[in-house]
Amino acid sequence: MPLLLAIGAVLALMSAPAAAQYPAKPITVIVPFAAGGPTDVVTRLIGDHMSRTLGQTLVVEDVGGAGGTIGMTRAALAQPDGYTIAVGNMGTQSAAPALYPNLKYDPATSFAQVGIVNYTPQAIVAKKSTSAATLKAFIYYLKANDTRLNYGHAGVGSISHVAGLLFNAEFSLKPNYVPYRGTGPALQDLVAGQIDYMVDQSLNVIPQIKAGTVKVYAVAAPERLASLPDVPTTGEEGVDFIFSAWNAMVAPKGTPAEIVAKLADALGKALDDPAVEARYVELGSSAPKGVERGPAALQKLVESEIARITPVIKAAGVTAN
Repeated sequence: MPLLLAIGAVLALMSAPAAAQYPAKPITVIVPFAAGGPTDVVTRLIGDHMSRTLGQTLVVEDVGGAGGTIGMTRAALAQPDGYTIAVGNMGTQSAAPALYPNLKYDPATSFAQVGIVNYTPQAIVAKKSTSAATLKAFIYYLKANDTRLNYGHAGVGSISHVAGLLFNAEFSLKPNYVPYRGTGPALQDLVAGQIDYMVDQSLNVIPQIKAGTVKVYAVAAPERLASLPDVPTTGEEGVDFIFSAWNAMVAPKGTPAEIVAKLADALGKALDDPAVEARYVELGSSAPKGVERGPAALQKLVESEIARITPVIKAAGVTAN
């Protein structure tokens, strides 16, 4: 056998067992946000199921800061052996390049995409005393008062911030943006009437909606949510605005394709589990279906969302540093 062919055969034999035996130890899953937040909640949910499929524990490590970019940078620079992966969201994987000029990773090229974890439609909510009865009337009210109104969000680069930029740009609204250190404080001020409205993940606002402490106008989804059956969609209200936040699992660039495939398969099994599906319904969330599954679908989503969100952020002149 020629020397080069022999060397190649040896290297192939050396690398094959690593992928075949994967995983041989616990897997660290970086969540780039605080514990208890939406991304953390769904990661722990699907991670528990994936642990059973893979035969090794997925250990969630919350690494917050800088709109999630600190944790995602750490994931991008990790050893590409499948033992450090991450679950980012629409903010870290689509909005971040426009918000952080010195971002140390590229969401489209710095990762081996594993798959979309979930979608969560946005709910359009306002302080309870708002008089507008319908979504169209509310938008008219926003246009009439415009710069006198305050839009609250969970901080620059957060889902509620990006959702607000897109919603307000869609209807040429220019409110005062009021940043908070997280969704909790923003919602507290919305309930107290200190800010006027928010567009945020249904997962975050369902408790306030059900308690009747805020006014909800619609969910920005094609269909009503099972967890909010009485809340109309934007389409039902005659408004063309659909927008869902999403979470996605990634591995460092260079992770062997066989390992990425095992992770994607385990993720798919978790998403198909009836218990996971039922919990998603409670959270106002949903799993990707069919062609929305897997690495290729996630790559397409990341690229299309960057293209959609970047012009809006740049037009607003917003940066995070």
